[in-house]
Amino acid sequence: MRIVLIGVSHWHTPFYLDPLLTMAGMSVVGVSDADVSRAEESAAKARCPAFGDYREMCARLKPDFAFALGWHCDMAEEARFLIGERIPFAMEKPCAITAADAHDIAARAAAANVFAAVPFVIRYSPLIDTVREVAAGEAVQYVAFKFIGGMVDRYHEQRVEWMLHRATAGGGPLLNLGVHFLDLCRVLLPNVPLRVVGSAMSNNFGGLDIEDHAMVLLRGGGAMCSVETGYLYPAPNSVFDLHYSIRTEGHYFAACDNQTLEILDNSRRREVRSMPLTNSFFYPTFVEDTLRRVAQGKAPIADLADMAAAMDLVTAAYAASPLPGLLDDHASPQGNRE
Repeated sequence: MRIVLIGVSHWHTPFYLDPLLTMAGMSVVGVSDADVSRAEESAAKARCPAFGDYREMCARLKPDFAFALGWHCDMAEEARFLIGERIPFAMEKPCAITAADAHDIAARAAAANVFAAVPFVIRYSPLIDTVREVAAGEAVQYVAFKFIGGMVDRYHEQRVEWMLHRATAGGGPLLNLGVHFLDLCRVLLPNVPLRVVGSAMSNNFGGLDIEDHAMVLLRGGGAMCSVETGYLYPAPNSVFDLHYSIRTEGHYFAACDNQTLEILDNSRRREVRSMPLTNSFFYPTFVEDTLRRVAQGKAPIADLADMAAAMDLVTAAYAASPLPGLLDDHASPQGNRE
């Protein structure tokens, strides 16, 4: 399978490129980025050509599959191009910076029957299977996810300063990190409409035009859900202040680090299981599973419609608690590089 990567200046590029370079039957034939020097860094690693324009790359190389990253404000247009060219792809979240664009590309992919995967990688977590196994048949009553990432200086260190501006990133940790957990709320409460009933945004730490701390409260049927994310934790990249809590009718599941899940039942019996719990663990699984699914004609684990559903919740949360000068008029960010 001939594979290209788009927007390789994105800091998640190693999560895709490294597994691809070890997989039998997969060949990375080209990489692109608007900053050609960044493309050349990845090209040297993959021993393939570098391009400044992904359209030219795809026209010349005719890939079988694309992993699309890049600036958030460019993603919807990348998706429209790939859909128009009928190139199956996986696109880093959030895939767009407005709900309108997220729904547009989801509809286009569905109408064209183009495989379009989204790396909601925590869906692969043993946490989900464990809840379904241990609490089979039990209704979910309460879900809380806290996932506080590193401070904003990490984006300077990784040379992706565009992540710190609303026009190019679309938002802060809610859009970047929180979508994983808004999606998990949907997974844990299938066929239950979720609505935002409260939110609080702050940019006190970074003083930017994106939030650096977000708290969102949702209700779905009889269940309450909360999602808290931030760029506050003075820790290395991919290290998080992590707390998950899930209450079902008969059990309570609690995770306070990235590898330990505590399970208690209503009689107070306690069990502890070790398992990976942060997103970075699951990207190799996503890469392998996604390519297997497209080869077998199966649907992706999550698609652009799932991203659009999460984006609706993000948009409602931003509208409920706008930052000064950010969403006071409930307008959507205008994505461009100008």
